[in-house]
Amino acid sequence: MAADLQAKYTKLALEYSKLRAQNQVLKKGVVDEQASSTSLKDQVKQREQSLRKVEQEMDSLTFRNQQLAKRVELLQEELSASEAKGKKSKNKGDSPSQQGLQQTQSVFDEDLQKKIQENERLHIQFYEADEQHRQQESQLKVQLEALERDHEQHQAVVDGLTSKYMDTIERLQSDKARLEVKSQTLEREAKECRARTEECQQQLRKCQSELSRQVKKSSIVIQEKVPFNDTKFSDYNSLNVPPHNRRHQLKARDVAGQALGFVQDIVAALLNFHSYTEQRVHIYPLDSSIEPISPLNQKFSQYLHENAAYVRPLEEGLVQLHQSITEDTVTVLETVGKLKDFADHFTSYTHFLQKILPYQLKSLEEECWTPLCTSSLTSKNQELQSDMKRITSLFDKLHSYISLLALPSVRQDSMPQSSSSAVFTQLAACLHSLHDAVKEMSTHYSQKASLEQELSTITQKLRTTNECLLASLGSLTSSTGKIATFFSNNLDFFTSSTGYSPRGGAGALNPLQAESMLGNKKKASDYMHAIRKPRPETVPYREALLHRRVLTSSTESREGLTQQVVASQEKIARLEQEKEHWLLEAQLGRVRLEKESQRIHDLETQLSSALGGGSSPAHSLGQAPGSPALTSLEDGEVEERGAGKEAMLSNSLVGMLTTTPTNEDVGDEESREQLIKTHYMARVGELTTQLQVSDSKAVNFHAECRALAKRLAIAEKSRETLTEEIKLANQNITRLQDELATTKRSYKEQLSMMSDHLCSMNETLSKQREEIDTLKLGSKGHSKLLKKSR
Repeated sequence: MAADLQAKYTKLALEYSKLRAQNQVLKKGVVDEQASSTSLKDQVKQREQSLRKVEQEMDSLTFRNQQLAKRVELLQEELSASEAKGKKSKNKGDSPSQQGLQQTQSVFDEDLQKKIQENERLHIQFYEADEQHRQQESQLKVQLEALERDHEQHQAVVDGLTSKYMDTIERLQSDKARLEVKSQTLEREAKECRARTEECQQQLRKCQSELSRQVKKSSIVIQEKVPFNDTKFSDYNSLNVPPHNRRHQLKARDVAGQALGFVQDIVAALLNFHSYTEQRVHIYPLDSSIEPISPLNQKFSQYLHENAAYVRPLEEGLVQLHQSITEDTVTVLETVGKLKDFADHFTSYTHFLQKILPYQLKSLEEECWTPLCTSSLTSKNQELQSDMKRITSLFDKLHSYISLLALPSVRQDSMPQSSSSAVFTQLAACLHSLHDAVKEMSTHYSQKASLEQELSTITQKLRTTNECLLASLGSLTSSTGKIATFFSNNLDFFTSSTGYSPRGGAGALNPLQAESMLGNKKKASDYMHAIRKPRPETVPYREALLHRRVLTSSTESREGLTQQVVASQEKIARLEQEKEHWLLEAQLGRVRLEKESQRIHDLETQLSSALGGGSSPAHSLGQAPGSPALTSLEDGEVEERGAGKEAMLSNSLVGMLTTTPTNEDVGDEESREQLIKTHYMARVGELTTQLQVSDSKAVNFHAECRALAKRLAIAEKSRETLTEEIKLANQNITRLQDELATTKRSYKEQLSMMSDHLCSMNETLSKQREEIDTLKLGSKGHSKLLKKSR
């Protein structure tokens, strides 16, 4: 645990160093970006300064221009005044003052011309400077916008990386804190372990000293009291009881019980399969022109009828094997003698399968010869032939492996441990192959039954037999799959070493002396139980007498109730017989009534023909009570009533049947016998169908009950597992809630820091926008002044 924590801590430290190096690189990039942003801000400031200088120059030029304009106006006024005076004095002739004025006027004109040229030149320079300023301002705006976008992008990247690395740092810090807590806990545990180790070492030293003292004492007692050492010779040592492995015994008994359940299911499925196959052999011919059953099929049916003599011993042998494995026995291949009996029973069943295989193949071949057999049925019969060959060969392989496993219980050193492990592995693989083969045969039988359903000549009995066959094959498929999965899951237990060996670990158990060894073990166990059994408490005499009276009265009441139950059962059986008898009597009375009605109708017809149709037969009968026909009818009824008094009773298979001697002819007796025969045949057919359906349902219910019981056990185990998982999940939820609280707290701190940063950034942006707006307003004012000056 400490090594894992140290490795995790080292890994976290390496990741932290990598993230720290990356953070340094990012910090350097941020610093470079900040430096470039600062230089760009300095350039903007320099341009603003130059812009201010140009604006000041423009203001001075504007002021100078205004002065010059005023001076020009004054000069123009003086010129106009001088021209007016010149016109007044034009007639007086030229005087020297006029010449002086003309000279002054020429000087003013030259000066004015120079000022106009200078003004134009200044206007041109101002316009060029204004255009250059506008271009520089637009370029600077474009650069400023690009820089702002780059700044925003870089800032977003920096913010993302900062949040990411802050999360990583927080997680690493929390991991570090948790690891520190764990390390402290482990250190405390290590200190406690060291303290306990010291205590254990002290106790060990005490125990060693005590054991050495006891060994010395025991060695002295053995030398003085024991006449010989029974572990010195292997023949004597093999009779000693090896150390008992209770866990192995419990596991072995549990495994044997589960295997017994699976084998019982397989035995039930095999019995049903052979029985329904025998029924199918009897009822398969679908054409009445064909001989019902051939001599070969008759022989095959006889063999199938004997299947219980070979299948039942398998279950009995495994039951005996399971009973021989108890908690107090030694269960290894050398001591399990009942495994040899089971192997012999399995050998008999394998020989039975090999004996009936040619008849099975020939029976399917004869089915293909029938004229109603289609090509599809022929192909399915051929597939079934190959399936039966494969299943028989797999049972032969299973017989070989089981016989090999039974050898160590007969002969010593017949198979080493490595070979037994290989045999168990091959046995599990063979069981899986058997499951696949049975599943494939079940599929082929299902397809064949569906093809036979399409034939027009199929009978209800064959349809029912096919359904029962498919049900038995489904049960066999499920049982073989379960036992194959069971062997695969417990293969480690089968191939593991049990550790049972004679004292001293020399050699292996001798199967010939295993029975004597187990007898010694049983005697020792009985002796230990006898000396540990507590003495039962004595019962006072009066209390014993009272208990005896209560027991006697309860026994008498139980006997009375038992007699009442037996009498009730006999009464129920008698009533059932009477019910069957009266049902038969009702059917016979109905037939007799129909015959009497027909005879009355014939007599009426004869009477009407004899009277010549003068009146209706019913009126004639009513007006002629003494007619011969009516007299004979009444005589017949009287005779029947008299004969009914001499009724005779006879017992039958379904109850009491009353036979009444009458004066009817032989034909009536034959019809009566035919009716009874028909009734019995219908009843037998109905009971047979009910028996088949009930048998199949019982097999399915038994399999379902076993499956439900196993599912219940699995559910209990899963419930316990889920309970443990729920506990762990609750612990994880508590831990995650603590981590969530820590994360929320760190997120809140980060959000507060981010909000402060955003506020500062908003203030900076607002200041920049105000400066830009000021510059725009200034540039607009200068442009207006230039337009006015123009």
